[in-house]
Parts: sequence; C-alpha cells; structure tokens
Amino acid sequence: MFEIETYHPLNVLKQVDNDIWLVDGPVIGFRYLGLSLPFPTRMTIIRQSNGEIWLHSPVKLSPALQVQIDALGPVRYLIAPNTIHYASIPQWQRAYPDAQSFGVKGIAKRAKANGIEVKFDHLLGDVADPGWSGEIDQLVVRGGYLTEAVFFHRASRTLILTDLIENFEPGKIKSPIWRFLVRLFGSMDPHGAAPRDMRATFMGHKPALRNAVDQMIAWKPDRVILAHGRWYDSNAIAELKRAFSWV
Repeated sequence: MFEIETYHPLNVLKQVDNDIWLVDGPVIGFRYLGLSLPFPTRMTIIRQSNGEIWLHSPVKLSPALQVQIDALGPVRYLIAPNTIHYASIPQWQRAYPDAQSFGVKGIAKRAKANGIEVKFDHLLGDVADPGWSGEIDQLVVRGGYLTEAVFFHRASRTLILTDLIENFEPGKIKSPIWRFLVRLFGSMDPHGAAPRDMRATFMGHKPALRNAVDQMIAWKPDRVILAHGRWYDSNAIAELKRAFSWV
C-alpha cells in the first residue's frame, strides 16, 4: 500500500569526509496505528584515529557490506542511538562478538514488547565513553516517547541525528496517502523536522530539549546526517534552527 524509493546504491560505503561514511540500507516497515509505514534506513560509520570503527544505527548486515566494513578496520562500537533504532543490533553482535554495544535507556523493554531480545554492554549517557571521547561528543535528549543520543564528530564537524529530524523527499514517496501523511506530520523536505506526534511527547521536556539544541548549534557543525530522508550536507546551523523552531 505504501511505497518509498530509497537511496541507491544500497549496502555500500559512501564517503562523507575523511574517516566518516554513510551506508544506505533497505526500506523497513514501521508499525504505527496498525499500519506498516516505509522508512529508508541509514547508518553512519566513523574510523577513529586509532583505526577502530564506530557504527551508528546499524542497518541490516549483508555479506558484501561486512567485507567493506572489515576493510576499514576493527569494529569496536555498535551504537543503538534511540528507543526506535535497535532491530539490527543482535545481528551485528553475532557478527562482531568482540565489539562493545551501547544503547539508550528503555530499548530493551521496547524491544521485548516487539518480540526482539537485545542486550547492551553499556548505556549511553551525556558523557562520551572513554573509547571515543575526544573525537566524538555526545548528549542524550530525553522525551516522553523518544530518548535519543546525539553525536558530533569533531574532525569532520558532522552532527549525527536519528529521528529528531526526519526529512522525506516528496519525489521518492510513491503512495499519495503516505505523501499526505508525511506532510501532515511535518517532516517533508525541505521542511524536515521531528514528526508532529513526536514533538507532542516533548511537551514536558522542552527546557531540556532547548538546551540540547543550543549545544548542537554550539558545536558549529558543517553538516547533519539523518537516518531518514535527505540529510544536510551544508547550512547545518540554519537547518537546525529551522527544524527545531517548534522548541
């Protein structure tokens, strides 16, 4: 019923800057109000100065993708950045048993409710883990429905978000109904933002969210990578101010 075009080619490394890459993965179905809504997926890969690989929001793992990842360096960190993005973590944990996995508070409970067993070695907080501190900054945005860890790669000046901004391109949405719903939710390119229903769950958390947005802007990113839709390869600060104007 609902169709969306993703960002081909899939499951291949796409270099963003020195030591940072994207991988666009397959479309997944997100259950909402009894519907299966199509979301393109995207993960971010950072190679640290010591050669260790840090993976944010891993997409479905394929043999060909694993070969490309292994060529970059040893996978050390698997990041489930929010309470929605966790489904592929068990697959990556099996493929990389020596990697440390990190997730935000609340994932295990939500995953179990959806029939997925997932365990993490560590919880993500407002202080970067010693394994990547000094190269990747982080903070945690806590809301009523969504808790999301936000990351900033210093060397490339790249901010990495997941669902706090969604930016679906209308030309890629094949279903008129889904296109209408995306516009209704307020997350259609070029006006991408958190969906309106998600924004409502932050009503009791706005002061903390404002502080988080201030920190994102203070990092002075050059670009913003998103998990869903067109990401911002320039004008990052202006896009952040626009997308979070509701805060």
